Amino acid sequence: MKTVGSHIASLLAGRTSLQRGITPFLKYVALLVAIMLLYAWGFHVIMAREGQDHSWVTGVYWVLTVMTTLGFGDITFHSDVGRVFSSLVLITGVVMLLILMPFLFISTVYTPWLEQRSRARVRMVRQIPADVTGHVLIAANDPIALALIRRLQVAGVPAYVVEPDPEIALQMHDAGFPVVCGDIDSCDTYSAAGVERAKLVFANSSDADNSNIILTVRERAETIRIVALAEVDDSIDILELSGATHVLPLKRQLGEHLANRVSSGLTRANVIGRFHGLLLAEFPVHDTPLQRKTLEEIDLQELVGVSVVGVWDHGVLHRADPTLRLTTTCVPVVIGTPEQIDALNELLVIYNVNPHPVIVLGGGKVGVAAVQALKARGIPVHVVEQDAAVARVLNGIADRVIVGDAADRRVLADAGVEQAPSILITPHDDAMNVYLTVYCRRLNPDARILSRVMFERNVAAIQRAGADFVLSYASLGVHSLLALVQERELVVLGEGVDLYYIPLPVSLSGQSLRQAAIQARSGLHVIAVQHDGGVQSLPALDYRLLVGSSIIALGTPAERERFLTAYGPHNTA
Repeated sequence: MKTVGSHIASLLAGRTSLQRGITPFLKYVALLVAIMLLYAWGFHVIMAREGQDHSWVTGVYWVLTVMTTLGFGDITFHSDVGRVFSSLVLITGVVMLLILMPFLFISTVYTPWLEQRSRARVRMVRQIPADVTGHVLIAANDPIALALIRRLQVAGVPAYVVEPDPEIALQMHDAGFPVVCGDIDSCDTYSAAGVERAKLVFANSSDADNSNIILTVRERAETIRIVALAEVDDSIDILELSGATHVLPLKRQLGEHLANRVSSGLTRANVIGRFHGLLLAEFPVHDTPLQRKTLEEIDLQELVGVSVVGVWDHGVLHRADPTLRLTTTCVPVVIGTPEQIDALNELLVIYNVNPHPVIVLGGGKVGVAAVQALKARGIPVHVVEQDAAVARVLNGIADRVIVGDAADRRVLADAGVEQAPSILITPHDDAMNVYLTVYCRRLNPDARILSRVMFERNVAAIQRAGADFVLSYASLGVHSLLALVQERELVVLGEGVDLYYIPLPVSLSGQSLRQAAIQARSGLHVIAVQHDGGVQSLPALDYRLLVGSSIIALGTPAERERFLTAYGPHNTA
């Protein structure tokens, strides 16, 4: 009854449009009542001719039972005239009640009510509440948007995606997805989204649309930070001239990050990120005396000063357990000062890994960026590309370009895949990348296979296929945006591993890192502690945690949840 009442109230609320729509239905009801009264009068006339006497209430009752096709049979005519009259009443009831009434009710009452309700719900998602500040506005619902919103929520930053289609916006809202409905090139949309109170706007549409978005936002907020994606390098200058604060050529950066993880030539530590004056790096242990030893036996912190924060093995980052034994496929991740990383390189440089060319499968934007990054390091590269036109462009960049299908064993053999130290798989088709990973792993079990994926949901599949390192377009975009929102350096370890800023829980106040045993209980590796605006990098185990501090740690979402479960909420005092 409460639902029916609310429906009626909302129906009556829209007086202007709904009253115009309901008028035909009211006329139909008046006509129906008139016909029923006419048939009740005819019932009395015919019954009187047959010698039967009934009240008016009985007449109306008989008309209702016949028109609604119930026909109880307790009151009947005995003459043919009466039976013909009953048939006429029955046919009229079928047409009026079973055909016309539902049609008119749906078209003149229910549909307008639904439209009014939809408009009311759309109005609800057309404006962000006035008390929301410091939020992030995302211009398009792409593979980056959902992951970015979830990650920003973990960091305590509200985020909304702009969706021009009202129906899609309502579906997103019903699914719990923060959304604001409006055109991405409308000033009114960004005003309703509180762009003046926002922390950042993310223009993640096409290059042309992004330029329009930037100019539109600048009309409402001249000083807000705007981050724009660039499909091609030629668009970077245009987007900056339009007013973008930062431009991210993600596809180029994706290729560079993949190339940065390649193992080839002399063994060395590949720098993968910077953090408050420290460097994050990783290196292979294959064909070095470090393989088959435990981290405790190696003791890199004593040897060169670096601290091991994790170990990659077949695409999974394992905790830096002192008893972990390094196999030939392991790639330790370390953190240290530039001088300590140089010392590590001096230790590693005497060991030589496979000198054969690195193989890059795919010559698209990601593949070209990877080849250019590898050549800048002096690493020989062979590229396999199916499109002859694209291959001609690559001829002046790679050492050798093989035109053909990467799924053809003869093409891969010609490229030298069986001897390659590393293989980069760069096509934008996730299913094909999984297939090529399985194929290359079978042909070269010892190679370090690195692959890109478009969607994060395919990361687990490609890791099972045998990839040693996987990086998705969406994940790189999320990491890049988080670094800008949190105003820190970009740190990209790999899929599923993040850098977390966690407010100190009440239970840890006053304890030392040794007493807290954070890594043992949760798996998170503490790399710094932030307090009073300062950052203590690589704190010693006797470092005491103070109220108001934040722990900066590397780990997976599951490890972060274990941390919150183990230590409880942070101090809100």
